[in-house]
Amino acid sequence: MNHLPLIVKPRAEQEAQEAARWYNNESPGVGVAFLDAVEEILRAIQENPHRFPRIHRDTRRALLSRFPYGVYFRLQPKLIKVLAIMHLSRAPIRWQERI
Repeated sequence: MNHLPLIVKPRAEQEAQEAARWYNNESPGVGVAFLDAVEEILRAIQENPHRFPRIHRDTRRALLSRFPYGVYFRLQPKLIKVLAIMHLSRAPIRWQERI
């Protein structure tokens, strides 16, 4: 199967790393599990981006399975752009500013 390239914006990558550090501080090893869940959902997005619902205009959201985080992304003609990896309690304006 031919997958579109997936680009993770630097701010989204930073959010994932910050969350992993926080989880590791709370319980060693959980940060690694968080990053594994992020990688798993990024693969799922790349395999079938249309399976995830649009939540605002052309922005879609994929939910992590074990953690209260969403991956916000836009499907473009030749690539998938990940805008944010954020806790679900955060205000939507935080990722909407990146569109």
